[in-house]
Amino acid sequence: MATSDPLRKHLLDLLRMKGAHLSFDEAVAGFPVALRCAKPKGAPHTPWQLLEHLRIAQWDILDFCRNPAYQEMKWPGDYWPKTEAPPDAVAWDQSVEQFRQNLKSMENLISHPGVDLTARIPHGTGQTLLREALLIADHNSYHLGQLVFVRKMLEAN
Repeated sequence: MATSDPLRKHLLDLLRMKGAHLSFDEAVAGFPVALRCAKPKGAPHTPWQLLEHLRIAQWDILDFCRNPAYQEMKWPGDYWPKTEAPPDAVAWDQSVEQFRQNLKSMENLISHPGVDLTARIPHGTGQTLLREALLIADHNSYHLGQLVFVRKMLEAN
């Protein structure tokens, strides 16, 4: 997925979290099972809730970008898991993999040279793929920071 277009390259690097931030894979690598449903005192979310929120929000933005029949989700209920813990032993790994797959799909969309990053999304209200890619990168960065901070708090106890 190499590109000679500087804007696309910068967007792809941003989506892949290259540069000043750690990557998604670095943030979730070896995440202790026992801490996935723990909540430090004063924290609003568990690691599971943050991971699922990242996955759900990213999927929603991707769906909006490529689905002319997109249905808007309800904030905040549809964007957060209903439980503080994964429902079963494999849910964490499934969420991680779905996040990776959806990120890869967004990267593929952005890297396609025939896609105009600044064209309005036809079923939107003025949004562009450029805006949506920046939104994903910004949102992921923010919540990955929370996830890393919560993990450090939990591991310190």
